[in-house]
Amino acid sequence: MPSIDVCYSPELLHLYELEGKAVVAVDILRATSTMVTAFAHGATDIIPVMQLEECRGYAEQGCLTAAERNGIKAEGFDLGNSPFAYMNGQVKGRTVAITTTNGTRAIRLSEAADEIVVGAFLNLETVAEHLRELQLDVLVVCAGWKGKFNLEDTLFAGALAERLQGEFEFENDATLASLYLYHAAKEDMVAFLRQSSHVRRLENLEIHKDIEFCLQHDTYNVLPVWKGDRLVNLKEKLK
Repeated sequence: MPSIDVCYSPELLHLYELEGKAVVAVDILRATSTMVTAFAHGATDIIPVMQLEECRGYAEQGCLTAAERNGIKAEGFDLGNSPFAYMNGQVKGRTVAITTTNGTRAIRLSEAADEIVVGAFLNLETVAEHLRELQLDVLVVCAGWKGKFNLEDTLFAGALAERLQGEFEFENDATLASLYLYHAAKEDMVAFLRQSSHVRRLENLEIHKDIEFCLQHDTYNVLPVWKGDRLVNLKEKLK
């Protein structure tokens, strides 16, 4: 039986063997939720990068560029990190290069894994189905906040563990702790997260609707997977 484990921060990745595993990279508020939304609204591929200048350079290749730092859209880019900015048809048929404070880093630091899947509550069941088919050991890599633990990514790890319970072993306590937190939160996740540091950070920026949207479960049948140097929507490729 394969296992599922949770890494609470990319800074802890050195403690894990990635080779032979499937990584689920997650940054609920908001990078991976936004990437899932972009694919759902027709983006062809997404190039996650770590630095602003590298991202800016992709504009010369005809890409849309998206950048966020500290929850705010970076100046001089086409898009920020709100999923609602990706719903107006602008991304349809386009490649999006994106850099964010936490989420793109979690993806790029996981490149040694056999497979990298981008997860969000928005595509939770689609991710779970894919992992059942893969039958690889799974590591959920939480983006956290600037290297530190955060609650919302941990809740996603718990939700995924709940979906895979009985089919995947819980190898370490991090998975169990994530599951228990999710059980405590699932009836009203918005209320549960209200006092969390990142939600308070985002609420100071008055983006309540982003938070509520990103906590919705199973909205999209989208499966962003790392292929070569970018993310593609595997569900789209299989149609």
